[in-house]
Amino acid sequence: MSGMLRIPRSRGALSGVLLVLLGAWGGVIAFVGPYFHYAYTPNSAWSYTSGRLWLEILPGAGAVVGGVIALASASRPVAMFGAWLAAISGAWFALGTVIGHAWAGSALSAGTPVGGTLTRAVEQIGFFTGLGVAIVFLAALALGRLSVVGIREGAIPAGTQPPRRFTLRRGAAPEPEAAAEPAGNGSATRYQDRDRRDPAGPIDRLTADLAALSRSVTSVRCVWRALPADLAQVPAARRS
Repeated sequence: MSGMLRIPRSRGALSGVLLVLLGAWGGVIAFVGPYFHYAYTPNSAWSYTSGRLWLEILPGAGAVVGGVIALASASRPVAMFGAWLAAISGAWFALGTVIGHAWAGSALSAGTPVGGTLTRAVEQIGFFTGLGVAIVFLAALALGRLSVVGIREGAIPAGTQPPRRFTLRRGAAPEPEAAAEPAGNGSATRYQDRDRRDPAGPIDRLTADLAALSRSVTSVRCVWRALPADLAQVPAARRS
């Protein structure tokens, strides 16, 4: 059971790296976006507001921490906790602007996207909605991979070394042949020889079986030839 709680660190590596990158983007883009005219108001670099703290910095930090946990942990429950943390952070990115405005009004607002119609749509997708959907998708993908128990993980307990494989070296002496048993019942001896390791191979065993079958057929033919004479003696014995 304890072996099922351990996972290789590569299981959540790709999803963890992408979650870290997206979380860092979500937490930093509000401060560096004004340098290339991709921003929300206030349209100035490194401007801090309470709305940016609650709607961008905190969910971005949550996605980064969750991605690091999923990336570095070798424990299945811990890695799944990191993926869940990233999923909740992504959901807050996508829905935080709506829930925050309904909850605290204008005091919890990310501002207004700047630029034209297309630019504002791209800013909404890149800052909140699209970013949150991408983080939730990657977190769900990581959860799916982390919840799968591989055959090796379920069969080999934690801390158990895999069995060693022994191979016969070149030039090694072959195993000694078993001593011959005294003659006895041919059928019993033949089946006893099958149970032991026979270095002769399956072809010799098949040849011996065919020889025994031929002897059995010969015996049946002899009995069949003698059967008419025995049947002819039966009426004579009844008349006498």
